[in-house]
Amino acid sequence: MQDGKYGDRKYLAKYDLSVELFERFGIKVNDVVPVRNVFIISSDKGNKVFKKVDYSIEELEFINKAIEYVKNKFSRIMSFEKTVNGGIYTLWNNDVYCVMDLIEGRECDYSNPVDIAITSKALGELHRASEGFRTDLVYKNLRGNTIEDFKRRYEEMGFFKNIAQLHEYKTEFDDIFLGNVDYYMKEINKSIKLLEASPYYKLCGEDDKIALCHHDLAYHNILINNEEAYFIDFDYAIVDLKIHDLCNFIYKAIKHSAFDMEKADIIIENYCIKNTLDRKELEVLHALLAFPQDFYTISRDYYTRRKEWEEEVFVDRFNRKLEFKEDKEEFLEEFSRKYK
Repeated sequence: MQDGKYGDRKYLAKYDLSVELFERFGIKVNDVVPVRNVFIISSDKGNKVFKKVDYSIEELEFINKAIEYVKNKFSRIMSFEKTVNGGIYTLWNNDVYCVMDLIEGRECDYSNPVDIAITSKALGELHRASEGFRTDLVYKNLRGNTIEDFKRRYEEMGFFKNIAQLHEYKTEFDDIFLGNVDYYMKEINKSIKLLEASPYYKLCGEDDKIALCHHDLAYHNILINNEEAYFIDFDYAIVDLKIHDLCNFIYKAIKHSAFDMEKADIIIENYCIKNTLDRKELEVLHALLAFPQDFYTISRDYYTRRKEWEEEVFVDRFNRKLEFKEDKEEFLEEFSRKYK
């Protein structure tokens, strides 16, 4: 079965663990241990994270600038170890490698309301600390792009539908997809209509509503230590409305618990202890939450072959994502009544 761990092993096999490579960071390595898609290093300078970067140096420098900006007011985030030449990366056999300080802590547990509350407050702090940070990189500055992005995704769904219909011998995934795609295309369209009727573009013109968004708030990118949350892995970080991140966090925290409204309440209440959310933001947040992210993502990954999973893995994950259709409908209705 080709699951995430198998994919990590394939990726880790491409690493070079040369002593000379580590010396470029001025560290003497005692041991290396694979964790997900990186190596944890035991060294004379303490425990570090060793990572092969699979994106551009321009993006890496964007991440570093963002982290350095945020660290002036919020220290609980990752940081880069400098090379002996003062850089944040080294080139080795046409690959880019970097080393980061290892943050100690346990992964955030999305089934634990206490962890969710701790993380929500920290996210509010992170966003407040990033106020004023901007970038000239167009692909990292997503302010004002969401409606057009959702329209593009709607068109993609139509394209995937055509592919599935054209298959002479339909897979089990094709059958499940075709049985649900019309409903979810309507949901995408509903999200677009809600955004168009909302103060979305007005928010995009208000600088205090814009923040550095982590953009990948999976449980393993949030570490809890001494009742405080730390954020790691800013690979997908962007500049956008702070509610972009809040939507991402709420969705990940509640989707496996039947879209529990109480968890969403905990997130919003605790976020507002360290930051603010006005009615306009909550209205736009509702529209963002209406987008069927899970259905879109797994359909895209299947029909564009982004993931190397076997058919049974795709089918199993697809079925699990479809279990909470009615729960999400009820959640969105309750959210609208309570916060809009």
